[in-house]
Amino acid sequence: MKTISTTPVPDAQIDQLESVAETLPDELRNLLSSLAANLRDGADIVAIGDDETFTPQHAAKHLGMSRTHLYKLLDKGVIPSHRVGRDRRIASRDLFAFTVRRDAERRELAERFAHQGATRAGAVEEIADLL
Repeated sequence: MKTISTTPVPDAQIDQLESVAETLPDELRNLLSSLAANLRDGADIVAIGDDETFTPQHAAKHLGMSRTHLYKLLDKGVIPSHRVGRDRRIASRDLFAFTVRRDAERRELAERFAHQGATRAGAVEEIADLL
């Protein structure tokens, strides 16, 4: 894992990066857009390889949850892990795959709540038509 501390980058250069990103495929565009946003905010950038592993403590911190909750997910197999001696390790690709799934599930749930009124109105109309 490599952390790059950002130095101030002129807005014009960040704008150029964003304009180049618009011409690229989705995944690369998202990466460069995220990079540009971090540069604007002055946040550090962390590069993590696929072969990197996380301890449960670091994984829990990255996910924003307690270690206890993370251990429950590991025990259920929701997040794959392997043992190194008596300790557990979580592959970065598995951790990021979980993050993508969790974010997709959260978006889906938010959309359901947002459309809840329309769904209810549609159900009421169908029941009224049957009566």
